[in-house]
Amino acid sequence: MIPPHAHLARGVPVHRPDERPDPHRWRALWVTLVAGFMTLLDVTIVAVALPSMQRELHASAASVQWVVSGYALAFALTLVTAGRIGDAFGRRRVFLVALAAFVACSAAAGAAPGIELLVVARLAQGIAAGSLAPQNSALIQQMFQGAERGRAFGFFGATVGVSSAVGPVVGGLILALAGPGGWRWIFYVNVPVGLLALLLGLRLLPRVAPGGRGRLDPVGVALLGVGILAVMLPLVLAEGGGMGKVWWLFPAGLLVLAAFARWERRVARRDGEPLLDPGLFTEARGYVTGAGLAALYFVGFSGVWLVFALFFQNGLGFSPLRSGLAVTPFAVGSAIAAAVAGRLVERLGRLLTVWGLVAVMAGLGVTTLVLWLAPADRAVWLAAPALLVGGLGSGCVISPNITMTLREVPVRMAGAAGGALQTGQRLGGAIGTAALPGLFYLTLNATHGDYQDAVALSVGTGVAAMLCALTVAVLDWRRDRSDGAGRCPPETSHSHTHAGQG
Repeated sequence: MIPPHAHLARGVPVHRPDERPDPHRWRALWVTLVAGFMTLLDVTIVAVALPSMQRELHASAASVQWVVSGYALAFALTLVTAGRIGDAFGRRRVFLVALAAFVACSAAAGAAPGIELLVVARLAQGIAAGSLAPQNSALIQQMFQGAERGRAFGFFGATVGVSSAVGPVVGGLILALAGPGGWRWIFYVNVPVGLLALLLGLRLLPRVAPGGRGRLDPVGVALLGVGILAVMLPLVLAEGGGMGKVWWLFPAGLLVLAAFARWERRVARRDGEPLLDPGLFTEARGYVTGAGLAALYFVGFSGVWLVFALFFQNGLGFSPLRSGLAVTPFAVGSAIAAAVAGRLVERLGRLLTVWGLVAVMAGLGVTTLVLWLAPADRAVWLAAPALLVGGLGSGCVISPNITMTLREVPVRMAGAAGGALQTGQRLGGAIGTAALPGLFYLTLNATHGDYQDAVALSVGTGVAAMLCALTVAVLDWRRDRSDGAGRCPPETSHSHTHAGQG
């Protein structure tokens, strides 16, 4: 009888008790987290500087928007393929090359004399960031096992959550300190930090043999790239009003992604090396659920920050820095809870994310009511405790979900699996950042400039998306209870930790 995970474990060495963990693993983790923080921060930090970029470079609103959306698009397009390349050719090598490219592109973006070169630099920077990101989760699976892996993913989840939340704060602070032309320092600041991380990575990241056979799936790469591009392009063009012209790309992209899935099954049946192994979705317990939950959560999570920025800056007249500081309680709560949640996930399993989703929905729900009903001059202070509760809840969602989604994925394919998980997050984020601000502006027009109604309806819609994620989490928790598998099993974490490390 063939074991249920035989397809996934093909060619994977069995863990031996005498294999010792890497003594530099915790220092190496911090190197990867710093690099990952920079790449994720650059998704949101640039948004606050768009007005000054537009003025200095004499650019149109549509072209300057590509500084943000082009980065996000290139980031998402690269994730799965780069994760698979790391699995096949070595994660350390791909991480270091991608980090060096990210530093170079950051310097080029800061020095760009015109909007055209700035957009090109940002597209290249997004490709470098998307190549680096899946190596982070794969290196955690490679270097850690058991309870330590949960703690490491806790720090990783804190990095994901906090980087998204503090982007407006950091961007506003840099603009306030740097003065005229300060938007260039948003890119330049990556250079010294990235170079330091590169030097430390050369010294600390483990040297291990790649786990794959060094072959890629070019047809799969092409199909996945075309499919993701077609799905995301209408979303990134939505803010500039271009979605009406290219809406047909969305259903076309879904058809291409269906063809990609069919092709990958064919490659797997022929004993080839698919870009994204279909066994991840059929045999790796919890992977589909976790990936779907993450995508739904990021629809609301990513979109609400843009809505808050619009409300505080346009509605209340806040500066970019003050606008970012207004949502700092959420970032603080997220950082604290994510680090603690990494220690609790093996004991509580999916129940932890259920509680976390309830808390973040409650926190954002109360924040919505406060911003809607309270006087504008006191709304920020009254909303701070609710934002803190929401942040604590968010910290119990992102990092535990990453741990449970990847817990039964063999390490030899950890890069591709992590890339696919983050692609779902990026797609969900693209939907949220297009839909929620769009709803904000529609409400603003319909109510003749009532910012309180606009923020309430938009953030409330984001909370509704999180309700869908909560439904998925509850169903998965009930399934785990019925199967007696509600926790992250320690033996699963150990069994694949040294498998096919690359």
